[in-house]
Amino acid sequence: MTGRRSLYPAIEPYETGTLDVGDGHVLYYERVGTRGAKPAVFLHGGPGGGISPDHRRLFDPARYDLLLFDQRGCGQSTPHASLEANTTWHLVDDIEKLRALAGVERWLVFGGSWGSTLALAYAETHPQRVSELVLRGIYTVSQAELDWYYQSGVSEMFPEKFARFQAPVPEAERGNMMAAYRKLLTGADEARQIEAARAWSLWEGETITLLPNPDNSAKHDEGHFALAFARIENHYFTHLGWLEDGQLLRDAHKLAGIPGVIVHGRYDMPCPVRYAHALHQAWPDADFHLIEGAGHAWTEPGIMDQLLAATDRFAANPRK
Repeated sequence: MTGRRSLYPAIEPYETGTLDVGDGHVLYYERVGTRGAKPAVFLHGGPGGGISPDHRRLFDPARYDLLLFDQRGCGQSTPHASLEANTTWHLVDDIEKLRALAGVERWLVFGGSWGSTLALAYAETHPQRVSELVLRGIYTVSQAELDWYYQSGVSEMFPEKFARFQAPVPEAERGNMMAAYRKLLTGADEARQIEAARAWSLWEGETITLLPNPDNSAKHDEGHFALAFARIENHYFTHLGWLEDGQLLRDAHKLAGIPGVIVHGRYDMPCPVRYAHALHQAWPDADFHLIEGAGHAWTEPGIMDQLLAATDRFAANPRK
């Protein structure tokens, strides 16, 4: 099901390319829509996910000049699944390099899930470069959020799925699933790496929608995708995103004056709704849409509708 609006028709990029951002990393990017129209950048989730053709369809191609890119180690960026020189602050710098490449002074920043984390880190660092923010599935990478999802909390809602998540980890090490998975995902045994990556990735793929979605499970079970997704996500979360606990909410005052939209599903399992509510309290310039009967995924009923409404609304905003 979708909301009242439909995704925009599929459109091919008018430009694709790579950008050497240093540290051995080369990013894949694409530009979609109308050259010279309202500039925007799309920040994908994970960390460790990647862009897809459907992400382009959240923006009116007649009114946007949209840049999408695969973050370090993800998708078509190289080296694949690399953890070296791969931190939140490397990515914030990468976004600035891409903005310079696009030749724009400011742009709309769109991010969901981990993309919302990265969007907040970027906007709080470079508020003068952000014309608007569209955020979905707010995540602040606090220890409490990580414990809820990977240790005890969501496990109470999905015990059979959590048992599969625990399966690759020796019973004696299950008191710290993050550390146990890091050992598996960075170990020398490639077969165990893939086994662990698929289990880690499937745990997320099977818990991000209110109702089961076989398409999510299939994507997260694919070995190439799962390896980058699991290794990079675990790497970032082991280090709390290189953020001080509570930093993104603490510094939300830096967003003052930036128009925004926050969209969050009531039953979002990976990202508890109280953090979205707290962000709205700290950043009242943003409209807050809490979607009843929805989970985490951007394709959920009501969530997609509000995201499209936001990009449509801001397309008419002359601020660039």
